[in-house]
Amino acid sequence: MAEQTALPESTGSPGAMTDGPPVPPDPASEARPDKPDAAVVRDALGVGIAVGLSGFAFGVTSAGSGLSLLQTCVLSLLVFTGASQFALVGALAAGGNPYTAAAGAFFLGVRNAFYGLRLSQLLALPRAVRPFAAHWVIDETTAVTLPQPTRRAARIGFTVTGLTLYVLWNLTTLVGALGAEALGDTDAWGLDAASPAVFLALLAPMLTSTTERVTAGLAVVLALTLLPVLPAGVPVLLSALAAPVVLFLMGRTKKGPGDGKGSNGTVTRRKKGERHS
Repeated sequence: MAEQTALPESTGSPGAMTDGPPVPPDPASEARPDKPDAAVVRDALGVGIAVGLSGFAFGVTSAGSGLSLLQTCVLSLLVFTGASQFALVGALAAGGNPYTAAAGAFFLGVRNAFYGLRLSQLLALPRAVRPFAAHWVIDETTAVTLPQPTRRAARIGFTVTGLTLYVLWNLTTLVGALGAEALGDTDAWGLDAASPAVFLALLAPMLTSTTERVTAGLAVVLALTLLPVLPAGVPVLLSALAAPVVLFLMGRTKKGPGDGKGSNGTVTRRKKGERHS
């Protein structure tokens, strides 16, 4: 009978007959993320509050370096990169040239541009929102956003971390700058070490490979070695040379001394059809 000669429809089970290649699963039908929104918000608030409170240290340090209340607050409002802000006021306090101090802070903040390249693909924000979101692309928002399992969780983590940190950082900067006089000698409190300590705490877990650890270690050695002999701000700039040096040495190590080269350093090639002797 005709009804019995018809091919069975595909049921998606093993062995079922299909016309053409298998169809990939619909992303909308996949299971919901294992990490609930509340957990993402909790983690983001933890980072935002902990780091945001260190804005007090910047306010005190900036005021102790000779910057006015307005200058200190504008730095936090418009720059909003803690490590770069500390580098700037630290170089100025040490008597460094303002242009050198600004250059050191600028190059230290360039890392945020590379963060933005990764986060732009992960978050996929509307075009109108991107200029505002770019202001929150910093170490802490990146650290919270990247591990999230889905785009929804990544957006929540980025937004909550950025908003919490921005508000608290600016409020505590104001409080720190106003209270600098009451603290007296700000250098004796060692508050300028707060932001670098937080930065290292966030950076250390990201150094997962040998190349990354060696690069970070060499950068620290360069900065500490050059610190006593060069103007303030310059050692930070020169420590960036650690990256190309390590990459060059790692490349040489992988190639080996005679990899693909003859005794005179030229690449050896066999003629077509030539056999090994």
